[in-house]
Amino acid sequence: MREIEVKYRVDDLEALLVALKSLGIELSEPVFQDDQAYAPAGWQFGDSKLGVSFLRLRTVQGCHYFTLKQPADNAQDCLEFETQVTDRQAMHHAAQHMGYRPTVRIVKTRRTATLEHCSLCIDEVDGVGGFLELERMASDHADAQAIQADLAAFVSSLGIAVTRTDQTYDSLVHAAQE
Repeated sequence: MREIEVKYRVDDLEALLVALKSLGIELSEPVFQDDQAYAPAGWQFGDSKLGVSFLRLRTVQGCHYFTLKQPADNAQDCLEFETQVTDRQAMHHAAQHMGYRPTVRIVKTRRTATLEHCSLCIDEVDGVGGFLELERMASDHADAQAIQADLAAFVSSLGIAVTRTDQTYDSLVHAAQE
């Protein structure tokens, strides 16, 4: 399966919340997420991400998740595998032993909603700001650009000021730290 998404910077989160509420979209309570991103030892920020496998260790409410993402057509169209792990530190060492190095820590508060055609996330990323992300799981042969256009049309229908970004959170955090 592939995770296909669109991401938008949102300067006025309150306007977004009002727009979603007017559509009857109920968001979850905020959840704190602590992510450690990993890249292959030879990869550097600025290099292409397409076809490169990246790892993430995420902790949410005391549970740890290990994820591999490999961008396909663009950085927001990824082959994705995720599983829960019991020992974050052991998985960290395993990732390093497999030839990956930690890149950036991404700390955020996330509220979610499940819509008919996608998952919706509102993220407040430490040091970077507020974001709206829509994600759809799709088959390996799905048309990523068509799905991203469909997701973008939904965001446009909200009628709020947002700025689309094609960057991933690890790249945005890295840029903010420079």
